[in-house]
Amino acid sequence: MRPVAVMLLSGGLDSATCLAIASERGFHCHALSFDYGQRAAVEVEVARRQARKQRVADHRVLKLPLGQFGGSALTDGGISVPESPTEGIPVTYVPARNTIFLAHALAWAEVIGAGAIFIGVNALDYSGYPDCRPEYIEAFQQLVDIATKAGVEGSKITLEAPLMHMSKAEIIRAGMELGVDYAETLSCYQADTQGLACGQCDSCRLRRQGFAAAGITDPARYRST
Repeated sequence: MRPVAVMLLSGGLDSATCLAIASERGFHCHALSFDYGQRAAVEVEVARRQARKQRVADHRVLKLPLGQFGGSALTDGGISVPESPTEGIPVTYVPARNTIFLAHALAWAEVIGAGAIFIGVNALDYSGYPDCRPEYIEAFQQLVDIATKAGVEGSKITLEAPLMHMSKAEIIRAGMELGVDYAETLSCYQADTQGLACGQCDSCRLRRQGFAAAGITDPARYRST
């Protein structure tokens, strides 16, 4: 039998590539996405399309109203998304987002007997978020080991972050080799309801730079150039 994995799927470039890598490694993937009050709400539908395209075993979308807390440009309409590089942790950081998402993924993993959870975090071409670093993944793995029935009984659930040390260009090349359709991904923090990317936010810039470095045309649809 193929091993089972839970995959955090946002609809973005990184998570789509991570899903393809998990599938290529032989995992039977169950995808998990979140409608958390994000500014680019259309990314949930993009995640659904990506899940269908990559033929996951199951895809769940959980509604988590993190917008009630605010505190991030992605969940609070009163905070503008920066369109130029900023210093330190940017206002697009959503407090505790990966911890919240991974906790739900972990619960599902225990229920379905998954041996792995895949997350597409990256420590090279990323926006400075503290929950995208190797130290964070290592710390959460320790939590998984001591706080779950599976961990206590010796049936380990491994937290996998295969993109952690890859550049955006390397991620794109890997995805292309695995057949990822990047036209069906969305990286923009403030995409409109039609899925058109702004082309100016940090995530759009990193995506564009990655495709340019990879020597591949970015198939994303932008509102501006």
